[in-house]
Amino acid sequence: MRHRNSKLTLVLWTTNSQKKIKQWLERPEAERDYNLGALYLLKLSGNQILYKNIVANIANRHTVVDYQLQKYYNFRVAALTHAQVEEMSTQVETITEEHHLTDEASTIPEDDRRTGKRADHDSLPDDVKAKFIENLSILQRMRELHLRLRSLSLDNATCPDSERYPFLKELISLDKKLHANWEAYDKYVVSQSDEVKSKPTSRKKSPRHS
Repeated sequence: MRHRNSKLTLVLWTTNSQKKIKQWLERPEAERDYNLGALYLLKLSGNQILYKNIVANIANRHTVVDYQLQKYYNFRVAALTHAQVEEMSTQVETITEEHHLTDEASTIPEDDRRTGKRADHDSLPDDVKAKFIENLSILQRMRELHLRLRSLSLDNATCPDSERYPFLKELISLDKKLHANWEAYDKYVVSQSDEVKSKPTSRKKSPRHS
C-alpha cells in the first residue's frame, strides 16, 4: 500500500504542480513570489517545520527557498523520468518478443523473411500495398534501434535514463505505426473497382499472429 500511495503522489504532483514550479524557477529572482515558492517547497518536501521557519522570515530566506525548491524539483523530475523509462522498457520488451527483434534471422533482408503478404496483394490499390512495403522498412528500423539500445554503454553515463529514452520512445512509436498499417492492410476488402471479384482474402500465416 505504501508503494501504491507513493506512486499516486508522484502522479498527482506531476500533473498538478510540475509545470507551475518549473515556471516559478525560470522567473528572474526579482519576479518570484517567495511565499508561493515556500508553499511549493512544502508540497514537495512535506517539511512543515522548514516551511514555518521560512515564512517567519521570508525576506531573508530567498536563497534557502531557491536552493531547496530546485533540489526537490530535480529529485522529483528524476524519479518521474526513471518511472517512465522503466514502464517504456517493459513495453519495448513486449514489442521485441512480438516482432522477434532479437532473432538471428534478423540479419536476413526484411522482404525475404516476411510471410504476412496477402494472397491477393498484387490486386490491392497502390496505397494499401504501400503499407506493406512501409512496414518492411519500419521493422528494419526497429531492429536497428533495438541493436543500438542493447549496445548502449551506460556504466559511466551521468543519466542512463536519458540515454535510453529516445530509443525506447521511437521503438514504441514505430510499433504503433506498424500495427496501424497492418490493420489497414489486413482489413482492406477488394472491390470490383479493383478489377477482381469481391471475396474473403487469405494470406500466409504471419509471425505477428503466431
